[in-house]
Amino acid sequence: MTFTRYAIYFAPPQGAEWSRFGASWLGWDMETGEALPHPEVNGLDVAAITATPRKYGLHATMKPPMRLAKGCSLADLEAACATLAATQAPVTLDGLQLARLGRFLALRALGDESALNALAAACVRDLDAFRAPAPEAELARRRANGLSPEQDQNLVTWGYPYVLDQFRFHITLSGKLPKPELPSVEAALQAHLIPLLPTPFVIKDLALMGEDTEGRFHLIHRYALTG
Repeated sequence: MTFTRYAIYFAPPQGAEWSRFGASWLGWDMETGEALPHPEVNGLDVAAITATPRKYGLHATMKPPMRLAKGCSLADLEAACATLAATQAPVTLDGLQLARLGRFLALRALGDESALNALAAACVRDLDAFRAPAPEAELARRRANGLSPEQDQNLVTWGYPYVLDQFRFHITLSGKLPKPELPSVEAALQAHLIPLLPTPFVIKDLALMGEDTEGRFHLIHRYALTG
């Protein structure tokens, strides 16, 4: 399969109940590269609710999607991911909670996130040699959303505004919802997803992802954190 961009994700463990429900909720299984039927939940239009995040799959971004730099190959990136993972220890947090990010719904980590943030920063810094510079049109599109000076500097330096000190771990569960719809979607997720979430929440590996020509992300390989 041909991939246009690559990213490093936290990908929920394959086979876990919450992973299966979350993949079905979004309608895309990154592990198998297959569309999934949405669950029937409280009469909600789950397909519409999840249209925006569907192609990315159930994940948290650690190194944002990037085109490969000139002279770099996927094999080179794979080797670098293996090297990075061998230097990083698993991260344990207290759990996950449902949160509003503006008018989006997502899972956020509970507990001390310092080790998690350090892991994400290592992904951003250590793999940046593989990132081709972002096209001017992409920079302009991101700036149109309004960025702080620090976010704009991140965009210039790392190709994405919300990294390093601006990073906030989150697993997106919806697109931007009308305010009146938020409570009903929250209630559905509280009832069906939250009871399945792990306690504690442990990140044991990093997932190298590839974006296909239709914009959907696929798991290429998981790298165990063994540092």
